Amino acid sequence: MNLPLHFGFLGALEAGLIAFLIGLLVYAGWQAVCRALGWSIGHAIGWSCVFAALIGAGVDSWNMFYLGMMKLESPLYARIALQAIHDPDALGARVICELVGAGAGVVMGWQWFSRGHAKENVLNDREKTRIEH
Repeated sequence: MNLPLHFGFLGALEAGLIAFLIGLLVYAGWQAVCRALGWSIGHAIGWSCVFAALIGAGVDSWNMFYLGMMKLESPLYARIALQAIHDPDALGARVICELVGAGAGVVMGWQWFSRGHAKENVLNDREKTRIEH
């Protein structure tokens, strides 16, 4: 994320908090798009989770995947790969905190921003039912 975060678990918590804010903002955007297009709240939640995870934890997830899957056969390649990562010792904890933070941000955004959206869907469903009968 190129931010000067702390090392260890404190840095992982900071990254999780940043991902939480990203999840909140991404949900607010997707909820507005889904309201404008008449989509259900499930579309807003699903796409928000995908984009919040990609934005909030994408780089660290890629680094963890790269370190686990690629063959770092020489000490030089391993050193180069590890130098590109902010805190390789706490990479797993940081990815977990970012994913949990992004999901929690989407859920909190759903709680805060979707009260009117649910009422609109209920009213639209009642109108559709009345017109059909």
